[in-house]
Amino acid sequence: MTHSPTSRTQVKRVPQRASYDPHQVYNILDEGLVCHLGFVVEGQPFVIPTAYGRLEDKLYIHGSPASRMLRTLDQGVEVCLTVTLLDGLVLARSAFHHSMNYRSVVLFGTATRVDDPTEKLTALKAFTDHVVPDRWGEVRPPNPQELAGTLVLALAIAEASAKVRTGPPIDAPEDYALPVWAGEIPLRLTAAAPVADDRCLPQLEVPSYAVAYKRVGQCHV
Repeated sequence: MTHSPTSRTQVKRVPQRASYDPHQVYNILDEGLVCHLGFVVEGQPFVIPTAYGRLEDKLYIHGSPASRMLRTLDQGVEVCLTVTLLDGLVLARSAFHHSMNYRSVVLFGTATRVDDPTEKLTALKAFTDHVVPDRWGEVRPPNPQELAGTLVLALAIAEASAKVRTGPPIDAPEDYALPVWAGEIPLRLTAAAPVADDRCLPQLEVPSYAVAYKRVGQCHV
């Protein structure tokens, strides 16, 4: 990924919040769970939410070969992918200056099908461990029939930008004297206590990664 913006990734609205640093982009992607894929088919725009996984400079998505979204992307359609992390609600003294603190990534590119069995299995491991770190090492891996029935697409993280807002509200100078509370309501994605499947073997303990589950960027270039 380049540190320089392209005509599509250059942030024009509040450009000081933009970052083209791969580490910043990767950290946001690593903390997120759901992306939104935007593409156009026969003149009709679509935006589809889906889970993903990252391995170095590629994002992987997967699903059934019957998926309209995956079949469309497999045809070389240009795609715009977005991920957003909401960190807080910013309450200003005026309604006009209310905002949100967030971290977001916008990525452009064309997806390619992963046919090599080794890369395909590696991609599915990256996907699984992205959602729940260390999970892949405990579960049964896909058998040949399941692997053949899964379509995996890769999207290079080559044309991307991040945009981040942090800090307190920014009011008009004359509004700071108003007797109105202002500040941030921080928001965090937190996990509740794990709930075991009723058909779990009785001797099984809840794994530590489930008990202490949290979303934190784990950038590994």
